[in-house]
Amino acid sequence: MDNNSVWFLVLVSLITCCVIMALVWLWAHKIKNAGVVDIFWSYNFPVIAVILLMLAPGFGTRKTMICAMVIIAGIRLGTHLAIRIISHIKEEEGRYQQLRKEWAPNAERKFFFFFQFQGISNVLLAIPFFLSVMNPKPELSIFEYAGFALWFISVTGETIADRQLAAFKKDLANKGKVCDIGLWHYSRHPNYFFEWLMWVAYFVFALGSPYGYLGVISPAIILYLLLKVTGIPATEEQSLRSKGEAFKRYQATTSVFVPWFRKR
Repeated sequence: MDNNSVWFLVLVSLITCCVIMALVWLWAHKIKNAGVVDIFWSYNFPVIAVILLMLAPGFGTRKTMICAMVIIAGIRLGTHLAIRIISHIKEEEGRYQQLRKEWAPNAERKFFFFFQFQGISNVLLAIPFFLSVMNPKPELSIFEYAGFALWFISVTGETIADRQLAAFKKDLANKGKVCDIGLWHYSRHPNYFFEWLMWVAYFVFALGSPYGYLGVISPAIILYLLLKVTGIPATEEQSLRSKGEAFKRYQATTSVFVPWFRKR
């Protein structure tokens, strides 16, 4: 593996993602809606994949395979978020409203650094991609086939969960209610679970390349963020604020993360 080539790809990706996030911050500042950062955090992964597809020196089939996986998943999630967020663009999501209150009177400045951190996290989480596209070995390994299979399962599961939630919210009769249909009947966050599973798939894929074990950093970070930082804690706090006792009852009967048997 050519370390110089790796660091060049990392640098190009980092500069690109940070510039994108700076422009997104300007837009968010203008419209007073920081939630748009979620859209471009997702889209930044396909951007990185395109950079790697064009500039990385690895085996073409492997490079095309991993980059296609990243592009498909990133565009799917980013577009799903864009449809949801832009539909109420004048109303900032509750968790960002809460941050705006906590960060006052310097909220906009802190949001700028928050957006930049999101761009940096894009590159850090892309470790499995960098490792895979640098591998010149001219045949695929069992790890890469297994990683692809797990990726397909995860993207399918996340898509189903997102569509079930969107359909539930679209029904005006469900306004103020907690979604407990389909996968949401068993887990409060099936979308987050399958998102994490997708990063496990990227790690498994990277195991077919030199130093692939370093790819475990990505699913480990994603799991920590989802369970302890910006994912589940913030989402559940907002659900408790907006749905109160109904969400407490839902918490008592469902798994927090992994879709499993309903408690009762």
